[in-house]
Amino acid sequence: QVQLVESGGGLVQPGGSLRLSCAASGFSLNYYAIGWFRQAPGKERETVSLISSSGGSTYYANSVKGRFTISRDYTKNTVDLQMNSLEPEDTAVYLCAAARKIAQLVIHNGPDYWGQGTQVTVSS
Repeated sequence: QVQLVESGGGLVQPGGSLRLSCAASGFSLNYYAIGWFRQAPGKERETVSLISSSGGSTYYANSVKGRFTISRDYTKNTVDLQMNSLEPEDTAVYLCAAARKIAQLVIHNGPDYWGQGTQVTVSS
């Protein structure tokens, strides 16, 4: 009904690329800021990238800056994360979240919606 659904994960070799998609089910993403997060076993959840509702503001973690690109497609009601030059350290479950303002995404219990996550494995 009202959900976020991630897709595009999989197994890729180091140096390869993947494109993740965060799709809204049952509501419009037009007025929501979207964040991509990742969680690896035994590690805290990490903020990967954020984008404002208008698409005018973006944020990237230092560990992915220059390699990942976040974008949104209002026609498709999706937010994508293009991941290039992938490294084994990028291996994690990637989740997207939605909030009315970008600042809410990094506040504890701030997001209004979370996706179920998609597995990204970078290995040779």
